[in-house]
Amino acid sequence: MITFALTKLLRAVATIFAVMTFAFVVLRLSGDPAQVMLGPDVPQDAVIAFRAQWGLDQPIWVQYLAYIRSILGGDFGVSMRDGTPALELVMQRIPATLQLTIPALFLKLAIGVPAGVYAALHRQSMTDRGVILLAIFGFTIPSFVLGLLLVLLLSVTFSVLPSGGYGTWQHGILPTLTMSIGGIGILARFSRSAMIEVIGQPYVRTASAKGLKWHDVVWRHALPNAAVPIITIVGFMVGSLIAGAVVVESIFSWPGIGRLLVVSVTNRDLAIVQCILLMIAATMVISNLIVDLLYGWLDPRLRMQAAH
Repeated sequence: MITFALTKLLRAVATIFAVMTFAFVVLRLSGDPAQVMLGPDVPQDAVIAFRAQWGLDQPIWVQYLAYIRSILGGDFGVSMRDGTPALELVMQRIPATLQLTIPALFLKLAIGVPAGVYAALHRQSMTDRGVILLAIFGFTIPSFVLGLLLVLLLSVTFSVLPSGGYGTWQHGILPTLTMSIGGIGILARFSRSAMIEVIGQPYVRTASAKGLKWHDVVWRHALPNAAVPIITIVGFMVGSLIAGAVVVESIFSWPGIGRLLVVSVTNRDLAIVQCILLMIAATMVISNLIVDLLYGWLDPRLRMQAAH
């Protein structure tokens, strides 16, 4: 188990390092922050001074080494716009993002998994077909389209919820629904498929043939084994909580990390963008690492493969 965990940990560190490198290079090649910050009509002397102030006049490999040293030292840089530490700005936006992502994750789990399990236990019924149709709708419609549809229906047509903004719990309903509907469809689909596969296994038929109640067969034998592939989807959803908020927060003018990322990319505020991308990468890698460790705990064959 220790070898398995160390292998996964090394892969996680390598992945975060690769994301850091990729983000650094792409941001430097995508445009000149001096031109965006200062405007197109600023004198060339001011542009040169700005680039020298932020080290943008140095070769990219020199900038990269300085960036790595600062990250290893706990310094995530400062905003080019107002000089505020990047980590401080990002941490200020985390509570607003969590107000959307945590309820959305709860709705995905509370609705998606039971719906998929129920559909699998009533296969080929009207309920099963309805769950499949709703699941297909949920995970195929883009979040920005879904958000606009909800605004049109619940804000413009019926005027029951605000179309955007921040401040009350009513403002969070539409963005939370937008973030959760797609995940509900994905979890319902995978839960249904996993349960159907497990129900057809010999050990489930044997447990049923021994006279156990069907309720006990489902809860004690089928559902725990069907949970293994579901854990993967849940881990991915947890890892993508911040990344999934980018579009939704922009649509509903929600002052979270996602909206800050969009504004910072537009302004070429490099330190802010790099800090947010690093946080997103770390969240996804850590959640996937936890899922891998859970897999190794649930399935000893994976530990043996890693050791080999």
